[in-house]
Amino acid sequence: MKTITCDFLIIGSGLAGLSSALELSKFGKVTVVSKVSSEECNSLYAQGGIACVMDENDTLENHIIDTINSGCGLSQKEIVEEIISKGQERISSLVELGLKFDLREGKETEYDLGKEGGHSNRRILHVGDTTGKAIMKTLNDAIIKEQNITILQNLMAIDLITTSWMKLNCSNRCVGAYFLNKENNEILAIKSKSTLLATGGLGKVYPYTSNPDIATGDGIAIAWRAGLPIRNMEFIQFHPTCLYHPDAKSFLISEAVRGEGGKLVDIRGNTFMQKFDSRESLATRDITARAIDTIMKKNGDPYVYLDITHKSEDFLQTRFPNLFNACLKYGINMATQPIPVVPAAHYSCGGIITNVKGETSLTGLYAAGEVASTGIHGANRLASNSLLEAIVCGYESGKEMCKNITFNIDNINLPKWESGVAISSDEEIVVEHNWNEVRSCMWDYVGIVRTKKRLKRAKSRIGNLRKEIDQYYQDYYITSDLLELRNITDVAEIIIRSALIRNKSVGLHYMENCSDTTKNVDTIIQDIPGISFK
Repeated sequence: MKTITCDFLIIGSGLAGLSSALELSKFGKVTVVSKVSSEECNSLYAQGGIACVMDENDTLENHIIDTINSGCGLSQKEIVEEIISKGQERISSLVELGLKFDLREGKETEYDLGKEGGHSNRRILHVGDTTGKAIMKTLNDAIIKEQNITILQNLMAIDLITTSWMKLNCSNRCVGAYFLNKENNEILAIKSKSTLLATGGLGKVYPYTSNPDIATGDGIAIAWRAGLPIRNMEFIQFHPTCLYHPDAKSFLISEAVRGEGGKLVDIRGNTFMQKFDSRESLATRDITARAIDTIMKKNGDPYVYLDITHKSEDFLQTRFPNLFNACLKYGINMATQPIPVVPAAHYSCGGIITNVKGETSLTGLYAAGEVASTGIHGANRLASNSLLEAIVCGYESGKEMCKNITFNIDNINLPKWESGVAISSDEEIVVEHNWNEVRSCMWDYVGIVRTKKRLKRAKSRIGNLRKEIDQYYQDYYITSDLLELRNITDVAEIIIRSALIRNKSVGLHYMENCSDTTKNVDTIIQDIPGISFK
């Protein structure tokens, strides 16, 4: 087993991770670990943009109110205020690095601000409809220039290394993590003074998702196995509008399309959103996704349409160039044809409990981005607040982590990875079968609309699968597929347990035939590492 030592370890190469890395590079050696290519991350696929008050007719208070309203009473006001108030400074930092947000036609100093569901004003900065890609390119270009930053690719995090697990006679803290080198299946240990989990989301827990294949909830799973508290995992945001096409995989139709006047209609051309919310097609994502799901089930239809054919082709090609061309690839001209769409798992509003500085309950461990639960999103994330949170909290995490630069890790010897009696598996089909079973179970029983009966059924099935997977993990050499299966199953358990605790409908968690009137409080799952599913 090879061991690498660094000052700061960042697991994940998305917006939060790279924002932190750039700040930390001023203070010491930074190692950024990517599960695949360093360019592949959830942030890359963000189409709509980043929410920030940049218009004189808008106010921070308006943005705060919209965020809290969207969160259905579970957003933490002081956290919302802190993140939103720091947004303009982070936008300026991106601009200084060379990012060019779209400007209003004929205006050199005014941003072309978009409007999305749940926002009372236009405040979405964007770069066409590939904002995430543009931001990530800007950050990666800056990262390349920093000699203190090393990027390691194709490494899959296995578990955190803590002094408690090592049975050292000191207060518990994180001192690194074990990784699987996906290219040669060898184990790598990385020792660090501070570790940041910036691993992104968990959309692949469901079969229908806007997320890339890497989004298997790795950070949440390994944090939970290390004994950290996980908050509000029942709040899984389903994006209302993913492209419905047999050849399309995880292709998102941006919220911004509705912001520019796109209307939701059933396959017969009838509008329906007015029956669910006064904002109609600009309602928040939870309401919109649930409305679409209801209409599909009521009519027995496989999809609904998003219709923006009232806009000219020139406008659509200019505002949504990537989306327009992608739809054309699938035989759909947005200017003349409505787009078939379905809801799909998109974003986790819960995660590892942190503050804006990324601090967790474990000394030396930080978390930022979608993997973290700061308290900004509450029961439902406001559109385009995710990139805002990632860039603010990534930067703030870096500022806080650098305080550990004086911590001495020289005398800490990481234990050698022990494979025990494990052997090579000749039953990889079991991994594939279990992978599909977990995801199907979550879609059928823990989806947009839930019942107590379906949740209990999911609990039983996932419990049995976890036992089987845990045994498989003990018996055979690990692979990246097995590690991802282990993680999505652990995350599935946390989601189900959280959903069963919250016996009422709120935000993204919608329970049929539920009359619970108790006050909304956070749902927290924290167990002894390795605890069995009960």
